[in-house]
Amino acid sequence: MPKLAIVYLSTQGSTKMMAEAIAQGASEKHIDVEINNFYEWDPADVARYDAICIGSSTFYYTMLEPIAKFMDRLIEIGISGKTGAAFGSYGWSGEAPIQIAEKLRNAGVDVIDPVLRIQYIPTDKDLAECIRLGKDIALKIKKKHQ
Repeated sequence: MPKLAIVYLSTQGSTKMMAEAIAQGASEKHIDVEINNFYEWDPADVARYDAICIGSSTFYYTMLEPIAKFMDRLIEIGISGKTGAAFGSYGWSGEAPIQIAEKLRNAGVDVIDPVLRIQYIPTDKDLAECIRLGKDIALKIKKKHQ
């Protein structure tokens, strides 16, 4: 069964809510999903998954430094050819998910667009978009495995 790794760093809990909804959507399409705060992940383990979904809150117009370093290590290990997605919450600017997607693309990852950015605490409508993203990721990696 195809496997999806969801890695996130959430400062206020909103990005975590998004990650959980993405996992729900992928699980509904019968994909093996592992979701954890990035502190719980080893980049070498993440690199073994078929798809990688990374989320970060935006802080001072950028992704959080720990997630940037995690991504650098992940890219160093090698993730070219995988399916990917980026997501995150923000208060006023929302650049982190865009920067994550750009790093993934530059590493050879096939990133699903549009990048999912949600301002403040996700509403039910926002969480439905997260679930949809999870389903989109699942369908894309299932097609690759056929």
